[in-house]
Amino acid sequence: METPAVSVIIPTYNRPDSLCELLETLAAQTYRDLEVVVVNDAGSDVGFVRDLYPELPITVVTLERNAGHVVARNVGLDYARGEFILLCDDDDLLLPGHVERMMREIADADLVYSDAIIFRYIRRGRTRVPTSWFLFAYEHDPAEMRRFSTFIASGCLYRRRLHEAIGRFDPWVYHYWDWDFYLRVSERHRVKRVPEAGVLYAFGEEGDHLSAQLEQMRPFLDRLAAKHGLGPLPVKNFFLLLDEPEVAKRRADSAFAWDGRPVVSRWARLERQNGRGRSGW
Repeated sequence: METPAVSVIIPTYNRPDSLCELLETLAAQTYRDLEVVVVNDAGSDVGFVRDLYPELPITVVTLERNAGHVVARNVGLDYARGEFILLCDDDDLLLPGHVERMMREIADADLVYSDAIIFRYIRRGRTRVPTSWFLFAYEHDPAEMRRFSTFIASGCLYRRRLHEAIGRFDPWVYHYWDWDFYLRVSERHRVKRVPEAGVLYAFGEEGDHLSAQLEQMRPFLDRLAAKHGLGPLPVKNFFLLLDEPEVAKRRADSAFAWDGRPVVSRWARLERQNGRGRSGW
């Protein structure tokens, strides 16, 4: 079996609708030399996606017990074969040229991450329909990143060998695993922001987003701060933090090419055509 250049690791738990939307955007990528590793964190069966997207080399790994999204990513690393790793949450989306752009940009870096469009949505059947959105684009300032991280892990691309130097993702800091990963990489390796919003970052209305659970986040933020010597850090609403002067001054220009339209997955289209639900696969 030929080794792919890029392994896309997707942890998932009981969100088959949004997972199919993400796979729809992966199938539309202009860069084709990739594989997809879906790690089902002991949720409902998602094996049907292999038949739904046969053009994508998809490996589905199902955990016997729910271990959390950080452990699921680490399991994904065990199955990934590519020289490069691309991370993506199961509810985020990628614009068609994203992987191709990231592969060009990583030539002089070890990890590249892009800007994003953060969108809110409502559900209509199996499709999420955007209701509002804004551009998330901030200058990469390593010192300021120790105070407030603007690193978007979804859609980031990095050299797999980084894990040999820094280890795996740390479940001990759970909610802040991505900030911790950025800090560990940036201490010794080349990190670059790509000024193009190739990621659509979902922030739902339903309250199922981890960063909406402020009361649960304090212990993990304290752990992160102690691990990296960051000092006292506030747990505040994400959107309020973006308006604070020290964060707002880092806002940057960015290119993007999203028309605001929803991504309609094959699963959603088949349901419309055949009137079938989950039992249809």
